[in-house]
Amino acid sequence: MSKPPVIYSEDQAEAHDRVTALLRQAGVDLDHGTNLPQRDSHAAVMALIGKAGSGKTLLLAELYKALEAAGVEVVSGDYESRRKKDDRRTLAILAPTNKAASVLRLRGVPATTIHRILYTPVYDPEYERIAEWLMGNGDQPEIEGLTEEALTRAKLSFETHKSIPAALATAGLRGSDFITGWKRREDPLDIGFIDEASMLDDRQYADLQEIFPTLVLFGDPAQLAPVNQSGAMVFDRLADSQKMELHRIHRQEADNPILDLAHALADPGLSFEDFERMVEDVARRDDRVVWGHRVEVDLMARSPVLVWRNATRIRLINAFRQVHGAPEDDLLPGEPLICDGIELPLKHRKRRIDLEARGLIKGAQVVYLGPGRKPGFSRLHVMGAEDPQVSAASIVKIEKPDEEEPFIPYAARMGATFLHGAAVTIHKAQGSQWDTVQVFAPDLYAAARAGRIEAGQPLWKRLAYVAITRAQDRLIWVVRNRLSRPTGPLQVDDLRAAPAAALSLEAEIDGI
Repeated sequence: MSKPPVIYSEDQAEAHDRVTALLRQAGVDLDHGTNLPQRDSHAAVMALIGKAGSGKTLLLAELYKALEAAGVEVVSGDYESRRKKDDRRTLAILAPTNKAASVLRLRGVPATTIHRILYTPVYDPEYERIAEWLMGNGDQPEIEGLTEEALTRAKLSFETHKSIPAALATAGLRGSDFITGWKRREDPLDIGFIDEASMLDDRQYADLQEIFPTLVLFGDPAQLAPVNQSGAMVFDRLADSQKMELHRIHRQEADNPILDLAHALADPGLSFEDFERMVEDVARRDDRVVWGHRVEVDLMARSPVLVWRNATRIRLINAFRQVHGAPEDDLLPGEPLICDGIELPLKHRKRRIDLEARGLIKGAQVVYLGPGRKPGFSRLHVMGAEDPQVSAASIVKIEKPDEEEPFIPYAARMGATFLHGAAVTIHKAQGSQWDTVQVFAPDLYAAARAGRIEAGQPLWKRLAYVAITRAQDRLIWVVRNRLSRPTGPLQVDDLRAAPAAALSLEAEIDGI
């Protein structure tokens, strides 16, 4: 059955027209479905901003479809042929985190992370022949060790998913078989759509401007600005003529109580106490909002509790580990982690790129699957990554209440560093969404009592807005400092069963 046509609101239609005009100046005509070879031109940037539910994602998805129909090639961070056409037009759809990119992919938009587009994979020459054949650039190759049946499976997979790594995985190849490393992108691209642009910092924005002469930013001005940017977002500095704000809240037509609460925070006269009464009232009549008297520990393994204060985060993490009987000198399979960065010297820049390109960027959510083959290595599942299973040198830090230095149960000498992820700050939760979200309300009350203002709005309101809009289906507003007992042990069976072409990074970092 064909899907009904998308009906835009007036502001969405105007935004679509403005982007269409911008692209027409760059040589891509969406109205007639045609494009001209890229020509030298001045950089063009536009920002489409709006609060949650204003239709930004729908607009992005429809613009992507129109560009693809006009013959623009979508670059997804996957394999790129070296047989490039000089006249090709390209589009990349990017997000700052794996989780944010996966939200778009679930909606049919081929998004990837900014890191993944800044760095491109280097393929083994033998397997590059398979990739070129899959893309229609040559005859079927003969590769020792690969049967005709394996190549047929790869061909069918590529025709369905348009992913070279996924196709090679169906032929029985692992990532480490065909990717020999990663390099900084040398050639510029063309058009870039950036989702969750409120999370961009100045350095990322500068990198993107070097690659894309045409940028369209999609962001939420009510979210929290990146840390150390004085409460400003990159699109705040654009001229008024370069910005358009979407106002109509489309999803409210579906009677979404979570979005109703988020948008109620825009009322300048609303106090924290008034807002809590509103949450309690909504919870009485709609089970999508829950007035929680305790933190549900079963949810913390995959959906962290959102807090404001680090002290609260550390207390909740230690309570989570205690109720699961986790030993102090080891991790249990199924414990959630948050990547806190990569600790490698400059001489190992290639290895840093390897890790980051596989999704181990700062803020990435990870589930610990078990120890690797060597001391200090961990088998990990990177949530939201396209190829989520990684084995990497790890430095795991377990913070303790009232102790300045974290406890390190084990560590490689260098590699990816991790903090525990059963609870995270609301700042780090930006760009992510979960089916169910628990918000630790006592922390927001502390922010309200502190009286802090950020970008002209009480900080507690920005925190509450970001935390609430992380919930897709269910919001639990936790009002007491209590923790439930788990109904069972931590599980990883569902992650081990997830399809993935695992890339072991143990050999890459061996000997550091």
